[in-house]
Amino acid sequence: MLPICPQISSTMINNRLSGYWMFILLMLIGQAPQLYAQEKPIAFTGARIYPISAPAIDNGVVVMHQGKITAIGPVQQVKIPEGATVHDVKGKVVMPGLVDTHSHLGQPWSGDASTPLHPDNRVLDAVNVGSDDLNRALAGGLTTLNIMSGSGHLMSGQTVYIKLREGKIINDLVFCEDLNNDVCGGMKMANGTNSMRSKPPFPGSRAKSAALVRSLFVEAQNYRQKLDQGKKDPEKMPARNIRLEPIIEIMEGKRVVHFHTHRHDDVMTAIRLSQEFGFKVVLHHVSEAWKIADEIAKAKVSCSLILVDAPGGKLEAVDIHPKNGKALEQAGVLTAFHTDDHITDSRLFFRMAAIAVREGMSREKALEALTLAGAKMMELDHRVGSLDPGKDADIIVLSGDPFSVYTHVEQTWVEGKLRFDRSRPEDKAYSVGGYQVYKEQTHHELHEGN
Repeated sequence: MLPICPQISSTMINNRLSGYWMFILLMLIGQAPQLYAQEKPIAFTGARIYPISAPAIDNGVVVMHQGKITAIGPVQQVKIPEGATVHDVKGKVVMPGLVDTHSHLGQPWSGDASTPLHPDNRVLDAVNVGSDDLNRALAGGLTTLNIMSGSGHLMSGQTVYIKLREGKIINDLVFCEDLNNDVCGGMKMANGTNSMRSKPPFPGSRAKSAALVRSLFVEAQNYRQKLDQGKKDPEKMPARNIRLEPIIEIMEGKRVVHFHTHRHDDVMTAIRLSQEFGFKVVLHHVSEAWKIADEIAKAKVSCSLILVDAPGGKLEAVDIHPKNGKALEQAGVLTAFHTDDHITDSRLFFRMAAIAVREGMSREKALEALTLAGAKMMELDHRVGSLDPGKDADIIVLSGDPFSVYTHVEQTWVEGKLRFDRSRPEDKAYSVGGYQVYKEQTHHELHEGN
């Protein structure tokens, strides 16, 4: 209500009120089409639905409204809201948007050769949200990514969790609200040959690699003690150290460590470090997981697997085997897959799970490994990873069975908005095109910038 002062006459009040409500009415009329588009429910009917958190539903219905899943179930049990836009997807498959726990899209790079440990580097300061390779992820059905720098450092920096919404700046894509004060991702660590290298200041050996990491965590423990003392006596408060702040977040469980590791001895080193300093860790790649699946299960850590199905590459991955998924499932380990894109093209993400199924992993756990398991590892499962009422409306429509080589991702929806549609020629180009599709876009952006 407008404030009323004794000096204002009733006529003036009425005029002000009339103008006020006319302004509101005009605003509503002017914005009505936009509001209607956002408010209108959308329903997918007739498909085989994989909620992931529950058994598959034949001839099912999914309803989304205001960017959230509002209903899911058999067509006989779900009432479609009046006025909803209905998509008949009979004969197709609907499931949650895919979650990639390990991606290098967006052209990120955070570390340099000055030190093997860069905990203060934030990849969110390096991600190019205008990079055309993000369209490749949408074409593959990916909606949530953990973007990180490379594995050439023992600690290459802070990762960032993003949602592939339409956006012009990184703020539009992140899950966090305050990029300077919130924890917006995890921490990328690595061991093995990539981060060892051969020349100082890099460690050159596996033992020295672990020693350097251990020293950093001890340094952070000492810094935390000084911070605690400073809270009691402000004169003892140490100068801010942005290099050690994220390590404290790791030890306090606020930031998950995503650990690149291949050989079974490197895997065990990563586990020992996590136990010594009490941090949450997701083991990435884990080429020799099949050798020590029970040990991984005993440590109660999770694994995000990659598929390397061609000869060559690093020697430490020579014993990688597609039965990793089966071995970890049988041991009771939470297991996901990742692309490591550009190592595996995001458009071929389903292939990893399909080969794991061929090697004995269950279909249910393989589908979970593409969605909900990764969401849990990133602590985003309250938002993404399954089709449950209240979760984000991240949905993909497939032409057929997820594990068939003949199946295409037909549509990718992010928070209720269509972000990829294979029926549109410009989108199909991202789905089927080669390097030139992306190269031309990059060249155009560079030319336009000049």
